[in-house]
Amino acid sequence: MSYKFWIKNFYPFHIVKISPWPFFSGLITITLLRSFLFFFKYKALWTIFLRLLATLLLILIWWRDVNRESVYQGFHSTYVKYGLKLGFLTFVFSEVLLFFSFFWVFFHVRIAPARITGLNWPSYGMYVINPFQIPLLNTLVLLRSGVTVTLAHHQIISNKNFTLSLRSTIILGLYFTCLQLWEYAHAGFRINDSSFGRIFFIATGFHGGHVLVGSVFLLVNFFRCLNFNLRSNRHLRLEIRIYYWHFVDVVWLFLYRFVYWWRF
Repeated sequence: MSYKFWIKNFYPFHIVKISPWPFFSGLITITLLRSFLFFFKYKALWTIFLRLLATLLLILIWWRDVNRESVYQGFHSTYVKYGLKLGFLTFVFSEVLLFFSFFWVFFHVRIAPARITGLNWPSYGMYVINPFQIPLLNTLVLLRSGVTVTLAHHQIISNKNFTLSLRSTIILGLYFTCLQLWEYAHAGFRINDSSFGRIFFIATGFHGGHVLVGSVFLLVNFFRCLNFNLRSNRHLRLEIRIYYWHFVDVVWLFLYRFVYWWRF
């Protein structure tokens, strides 16, 4: 192979400029966490709203720049794609550690319950959600969404129309979020009801947030598809979003098996 091939695909310095958005995203994230602390103490809800709005605007600008570099400027060479994949794998690893901490707390409290709960977990008389109702429906919805998003991946590789499969996945993800909100509204306990309520709402709530974020990711790629920005040889961001969606599916299977089904 000629030196031009290696320069085009692996030389890092002529491809993309250094982006300022990672620095600003970290800065806004820190201020967002501080705004939550101020809300708990001073009930200043407007600070959270402003930080969330700034975070949303930064994400949109960042995605716009990445889309320009990939589609219109053609700067996403093999070297850049490798960096994106490596960054995504690092992100998924951090998510694995996050949910590992949740399950660590769950098994610690479940196997060795405290005396204040009567050596039982959850406490006697606490209503437990039936895993064969809304949780089972949510499990079927997520498994179905995993099938449709995998079908969309194979269709785009084969140069087929994948918009229907991707649209179905987005609808199923939003349906899952609505079902989970309905479940929270009708649950017989709250987050301040002993360790059971805290672990349940934190673990399932974080997972629900990941499902919502994954639905937004896929929705952005759906609009990119309508603008003809995705091709069989240029769909890296859609591919890593699909991997993210499968990660969310696997986490839910563990949550359903242990948090919902075990106690019931």
